[in-house]
This record gives sequence, structure tokens and C-alpha cells, in this order.
Amino acid sequence: MPWKEWITRLKPASPEALAFGGLWASLLDLALVAVVLGVAIDAHAPPQDLAWKPLRLSDPPGLATAAKFRAAAADPDLCRQVLAEGGVAFTDQPDRTDGACPLTNTLRLGAGTTPLAPAGPVMTCPLALGYAFWDRHVLQPVAQTAAGAAVSRVEHYGVFACRNVYGRSEGRRSEHASANALDVAAVVLEDGRRLSVLGDFNDDGDGGTLMRAARTGACDYFRAVLSPDYNAAHADHLHLDFGRFRLCR
Repeated sequence: MPWKEWITRLKPASPEALAFGGLWASLLDLALVAVVLGVAIDAHAPPQDLAWKPLRLSDPPGLATAAKFRAAAADPDLCRQVLAEGGVAFTDQPDRTDGACPLTNTLRLGAGTTPLAPAGPVMTCPLALGYAFWDRHVLQPVAQTAAGAAVSRVEHYGVFACRNVYGRSEGRRSEHASANALDVAAVVLEDGRRLSVLGDFNDDGDGGTLMRAARTGACDYFRAVLSPDYNAAHADHLHLDFGRFRLCR
């Protein structure tokens, strides 16, 4: 059949077919725009704002930091990877499955964070991750702002203690029983000043400003943060834990 005759026999497209074709063309245009936009965002947006970019200790907090932090804390291997890539040294500790308070997923922090005193307590990797981020993105910045000096040492009352909450004879285990809580008592600044929770938290001066800001900022990196504002049992320390319950006070 001659091609001219074949063309004359073609039926014109129905309105429905034309509309369907137009819809697909629009969808393809939108897909192309989305791809181009995605490439531009991936190339130019800050990595801390993008959920698909890896969590890095060196990045300032961003739109996606909280979600990426939770994912890293829940994954023992990723938790350690983020610490190592952030320049934080640590020594893995063997799991201890016997006894009244078994320990798993624990380590001792080394260089790369503000030293703890006493040094090198055994703690879970999520707690270590929280400490590293709190130290880098909360404690040191607020110390510079409030007191005009960096923190050289963080004094604490301990991490691991095989006991129930508040040391009661009955009830649920404390997060300290799994090395999943840190009690911060004081900070020592590079200029020699020592600021404590007991002596400075409720003060109107630099020490109080620093302590209260450190407490509030810790809520971004720990699940429970308890201070003198919570009850008298925490009058002399900030309790920072990575347990089941979320509380910031």
C-alpha cells in the first residue's frame, strides 16, 4: 500500500488519547526537573541538611542531623565509624554477659573529645556518640560564649554502676547498670576556673549560663537529660543517658 494511502486511513486520535499523552508528557517533564533539582541539591546543599549524606562529627547540626544521629546510635558498627571518622579514638571493650549487670556494645573513649575525669570510663557506644557530639557542638561553643574560654576537662561521678534507679532495693535498673548514663559534675576551663553543677547551675553569672545551656543543648544528643531543675537528687550533676525514656529537664 502506498504510504500516502496508508496515512489517509489513519484515524485521528481521540480526545482521551490526546489527554493521556499530554499527561505523560507533563509527568516526564516533572521527572526531568526533579532529577536536575536533586543533582543540584546533592551538589550544593550542606551535607548536614541531607538525609542521604553520612553523619559527620565535623559538620554543624543541620536539618537531617537528628535522624542520622539516631540511626548511627542504633547501629554499633555505624556508631564506631562516625566516631573514628570524626577523629575520636576509642578502645572496644569485650561484652560481659554474666553477672547481675551485663554489658554489651561498650568502649573507652580516648583522644578526640574533651577528657573525662576520671579518665576512660566504660560506656556504651551510643553514650560515647552523644558525648562526642555534645562536647563538640554544645559544650565547647557555650563555654566560649558564656565564659570566654574552652573546656579542658569534664569531671563526672561515673558511668557504670550495677544498681536500680536511685539505688533502691527494688524497681527497674538504672541506665548506669548498663554503662549507658554519664553524670557530669563540673567542667574545668583552660584558664583554670572550675564551674560545677552544684555551685553554679542556679547562679546568674557565667557559670550558671554555661551550665544551663549545656543542659539544654544535651537534649539534642541524649534521650534523658536530668538537672537540678528535675529534682533534688540531681542537684549536683547533669544526668545524661541513652535509655528508653525521653526527658529533658
